[in-house]
Amino acid sequence: MKEGRWEYVRRVNANGAVMIVAVTEDGELLLVEEYRVPLHALTIGLPAGISGDEGEESTLQSARRELEEETGYRADAWTYLFTGPSSPGLTTEMVSFYLAEGLHQISEGGGVAHENITVHRIPLPLVHGWLMDQTGQGKVVDPKIFMGLYFLSRSVNGVGLEE
Repeated sequence: MKEGRWEYVRRVNANGAVMIVAVTEDGELLLVEEYRVPLHALTIGLPAGISGDEGEESTLQSARRELEEETGYRADAWTYLFTGPSSPGLTTEMVSFYLAEGLHQISEGGGVAHENITVHRIPLPLVHGWLMDQTGQGKVVDPKIFMGLYFLSRSVNGVGLEE
């Protein structure tokens, strides 16, 4: 799209995106690695995906589907955290964050069809150092991981957010 001199992207056939902050019972943050064509690089991010590309699907339904497809995990409990723009100067896309708890693995994950996703389970105390190591290896780290960690740090016994 173009308005005056401003160019931006409007996603078609979707109503937004979801990102999932998922921590295993062993205190490991689930992260996914995949090649992203726009960046021509391997990227590390939270499990995420498009919402509404599977018909009349709520963001929560999308989050459940994406967690399972990408990581092979299901969650017993879901908490809505926040919705905001993914890149306000570039796209109209809004991202809804969810906290997934009570995880249990049901498959290997890895994505669907054309996706080739590697699942990483990183102990929470090691996440920052591990991410910095990944950038040192030339991978691109999605900064929204740090937003997810902020939301996680604000959780009360893993249920909801502090006031």
